[in-house]
Amino acid sequence: MAPAIIPTCFRSSSLHNLLNGFKTSKIPITSRFIHRQGKLFSTNMKVTDHVCNFQFKEYMAAKAKRVNKALDEAVPLHHPTKLTEAMRYSLLSEGKRVCPVLCIASCELVGGEESSAMPVACAIEMIKTVSLIQDDLPCMDDDETRRGMPANHKVFGEDTAILCGDSLICLAFQHIADKTTNVSPRRMLQAISELGSASGSKGLSGGQFLDLNSEGKMVTLSELEYIHTHKTAKLVEASAVCGAIMGGGSENEVERLRKYGRFIGLMYQVVDDILGVTKSSEELGKTAGKDLLCDKATYPKLIGVDGAKKFASELLDKALVELSYFDAEKAAPLYHLANYFANRQK
Repeated sequence: MAPAIIPTCFRSSSLHNLLNGFKTSKIPITSRFIHRQGKLFSTNMKVTDHVCNFQFKEYMAAKAKRVNKALDEAVPLHHPTKLTEAMRYSLLSEGKRVCPVLCIASCELVGGEESSAMPVACAIEMIKTVSLIQDDLPCMDDDETRRGMPANHKVFGEDTAILCGDSLICLAFQHIADKTTNVSPRRMLQAISELGSASGSKGLSGGQFLDLNSEGKMVTLSELEYIHTHKTAKLVEASAVCGAIMGGGSENEVERLRKYGRFIGLMYQVVDDILGVTKSSEELGKTAGKDLLCDKATYPKLIGVDGAKKFASELLDKALVELSYFDAEKAAPLYHLANYFANRQK
């Protein structure tokens, strides 16, 4: 199937203050763009108008509200109370629920229903929450706050925080198995395997390990990309892939969403690196722990801030190309999610 015209009307700064200009050199010849009043438009204005007029904030708010409800129901208070309080403290803290929403949007893109993806979407948020709890520990990045609130270990103690993480990991996979409906066992197992791989030594944990062990060392560009791809992009990639699997997507659809998720996931971390040198710790909503103070490898350190912005812009281009093979109306949330990743402030 020939690719559709990419219907993006996002500010050309992915973009303006952050990425220093949207680059279109990587877009294939089948895509056509015009610049108008600081925005990037497709020549297919009918499609562009729909994507541009998509109410992304309302969409995110509605989806996040339902995800929060499902998460609240997934972790009721029970004995031992302090442990479940710690689980709920971090899991239900204020957050945009981007990965769960990405999972649901990918499911709906390939024809599935939100209910089919909700259990795995909640599981993804549980795994992400564990990574944040662990990241804040004194033995890791030693941060005292998370999202403007005291870190889990500062409230409940390091021992409880560690056991809280263990409990959430176990619950994540149990939740998928117990709560998934109207999805074949084969697809459910495929999603469980995908999330397990993205979370373990070949994914998030492995990337975090290498990130910690790169402190104060000379790291090549390829090594840094491996760290970022595994530390951050793998879970974003899994969000898109698991949603597509649960929605009944074809092998081709799953693989295109895999690439889309990988590109925006890596872009997220590149942007995070940029923000790390252009924003204060207060603006980022965290104290200046080891993550901000130590000599960790980042894209701005290796290729400069301008080089990092250019790379992030190229990753955004690549992600949009993968979406161009889907119906633009159904893909509207994913276009806006990519733009949100590029434009986020913290």
